[in-house]
Amino acid sequence: IGAAMAGLAGVLVTMNYGTFDFYAGFIIGIKAFTAAVLGGIGSLPGAMLGGLLLGVAEAQFAGLVNSDYKDVFSFALLVVILIFRPQGLLGRPLVAKV
Repeated sequence: IGAAMAGLAGVLVTMNYGTFDFYAGFIIGIKAFTAAVLGGIGSLPGAMLGGLLLGVAEAQFAGLVNSDYKDVFSFALLVVILIFRPQGLLGRPLVAKV
């Protein structure tokens, strides 16, 4: 089921962008990784929250300010959140046991 959904997503992305090349999913993959880090690595609800927050914030920035810099805003949001919460939004801090 996962492979079929990935194939369908690839077809839909290709139809959206109108081109197909080796680097077609690079930005999408980087944003998915950013959403996972934003929510907290290892936390499925955190990854979902990170993706939702990243998508809404990026759309608001593109609509209100400038759509040319929406990718820059996404990564700047990641940096700002990781400065204040290094484990992500729903991640747990690592405890070193000696």
